[in-house]
Amino acid sequence: QYQMPFELRPAHDPRKAYGFVSCVISLADLTASVWVWHRGKKNGNGDWAITKIIDIPAEPAGEESLPPMLKAFKAVPPLVSDIVLSLDDRFLYVSCWGTGELRQYDVSDPFRPRLTGSIRLGGIVKRTPHPAEPGRPLNGGPQMVELSRDGRRLYFTNGLYSPVDDQFYPDGLQGWMVKADVGPEGGMALDPRFFLRCDPGMSAHQVRL
Repeated sequence: QYQMPFELRPAHDPRKAYGFVSCVISLADLTASVWVWHRGKKNGNGDWAITKIIDIPAEPAGEESLPPMLKAFKAVPPLVSDIVLSLDDRFLYVSCWGTGELRQYDVSDPFRPRLTGSIRLGGIVKRTPHPAEPGRPLNGGPQMVELSRDGRRLYFTNGLYSPVDDQFYPDGLQGWMVKADVGPEGGMALDPRFFLRCDPGMSAHQVRL
């Protein structure tokens, strides 16, 4: 049912015996999910276990707006492709490459995540534009994510892997990189001054600070 676990993010505090893993898609309903792996509490030295903590549903869409491989499903899967955990282990960022959404969760309690922020940009169907060019639809979606050490600057790109890009964005993926500002208590907003477009035929993937 759960296919393609992509990214592993252990807690940064070495005293915390847990971490997060993302799962791209469920074959049952196209949802994406995030799980936490952890030690059992039996005498403080229990066996390793894994628990699903987040479900992100697919979004209904008309066949005419979907690429050929999704038309029969009449929905856009989130396709979670990256997760990033802040250095203080408080916020988890989840990129939904298919629907064009970047989510922020407060995971201070890793078993009870709270959605604290969301940014929409691109997406297979919505093509949400960037505030720097509000009249120009974007394709691709939030993909690889990089967070500054102080947790206040978040950068992300839209290129996954060329053969996959072409299946979900058959009109050709136009590469870009953007920045979002993060509030001290959570919440995010796109920086309207930071919008980097790649040359035609090029796409951006990994960001490193």
